[in-house]
Amino acid sequence: MGGGGGGQGDHQKQPLLGKLSEPGDSSSEKRLVKRTGTVWTAMAHIITAVIGSGVLSLAWSVAQLGWVGGPAVMLFFAGVTAVQSSLIADCYISHDPERGTVRNRSYMDAVRLYLGEKTRLFCGFFLNFSLFGTGVVYTLTSATSMRAIQKSNCYHREGHDAPCSAGGDGYYMLLFGLAQLVLSQIPDFHDMAWLSVFAAVMSFFYASVGLGLGVANVIANGVIKGRIGGIPLVSTTQKVWLVSQALGDIAFAYPFSLVLLEIEDTLRSPPPESETMKTASRASIVITTFFYLCCGCFGYAAFGDGTPGNILTGFGFYEPYWLIDLANLCIVLHLLGGYQVYSQPVFGFADRQFGGAEFEVRLLGTRRVNVFRLCFRTVYVAATTALAVWFPYFNQVIGLLGAFTFWPLGIHFPVEMYLVRNKVMPWTKQWLAIRAFSAVCLLISAFASVGSAVGVFGSETS
Repeated sequence: MGGGGGGQGDHQKQPLLGKLSEPGDSSSEKRLVKRTGTVWTAMAHIITAVIGSGVLSLAWSVAQLGWVGGPAVMLFFAGVTAVQSSLIADCYISHDPERGTVRNRSYMDAVRLYLGEKTRLFCGFFLNFSLFGTGVVYTLTSATSMRAIQKSNCYHREGHDAPCSAGGDGYYMLLFGLAQLVLSQIPDFHDMAWLSVFAAVMSFFYASVGLGLGVANVIANGVIKGRIGGIPLVSTTQKVWLVSQALGDIAFAYPFSLVLLEIEDTLRSPPPESETMKTASRASIVITTFFYLCCGCFGYAAFGDGTPGNILTGFGFYEPYWLIDLANLCIVLHLLGGYQVYSQPVFGFADRQFGGAEFEVRLLGTRRVNVFRLCFRTVYVAATTALAVWFPYFNQVIGLLGAFTFWPLGIHFPVEMYLVRNKVMPWTKQWLAIRAFSAVCLLISAFASVGSAVGVFGSETS
């Protein structure tokens, strides 16, 4: 699966960073780095970014929406993500009258070029906060999975009704943070294809375990549980809020727009990077949707109205305990790569803005060390780890923030950049279609945001 290592026969095809004008690059940053990525490495990055442990929570979402609504919503957001990724992929290369051909290496570079500096500053705050918050949430989630391993072993020894409790979340988070201190010294996306491939394999494994256990449970039950309209509730208002939360969970499980251009920047050409990126995006969305539908539907079929929030860490399954342990371990290993995928845009921005001198050290041979990179990334990882330890409910806050930022970062800015880049005239059929797409996504995002807010504040008061 690869192209990240650079094939011997492609040296004449590899564009160098210095050949095109690149926003934000200082002269010292225009390194002669060969872009060697292929559709396979791009798919690995995308799947690592998209398929998170949240795939195991989709059964709960299907339980709220029912047998018709659950699959329909997943397919709808798969289509939304396909359109969204296509719009952003086209923004990678632009043609500026003054600077010639410009390569937008990051989301913020593209926003600045097409929409201006003020807009870039506005979206930059939310973008970097969202990426930083994702790092905190991944740290928290890793501790949840490690704790689930401990509890699984306890249930196996003491029985499923035993009052098993597992502490030590802070200890698990520190272990995860220590691993990230090492991985964060990977220079950029060009050098981490191996990590994304590894993380993608881990995500396939634990998603397959969740799917397999769901199928086995359905066969053992001898009946498909669940209802057309989902879990019935006495209160209509409560049902509306839970449907809203489920809609938001599915909506926010798909997009990878925040890291799309960084991934595209690793691709070699020919063919054009945008074509390769679109192919990788479509293939990844198909694979992701297949796993989402299978895990969500079989999980609901297995548990019906009793579907847990997470079929592994929420102990929808208890046995075989060793398989549950292995699946949770794979979640942690996947999160190691996922953390890096969402941190590299921040690292890359800091490197381009501030650079830093390099010096040689003798450690297992002679290696070059960038002082600024070492210090900044160490502080960044320490900050995400510390916030996770001190504020363990941050995942609820970032979930609410993700609901509010889904439309502007995932839909609005990509749409506006596409309209500017392609000089789409107002009130044409294309303009109206794109505006209608944006408006529908805004309404859905607003509804999901309200549900997320109710869920956060409801959990805090309960």
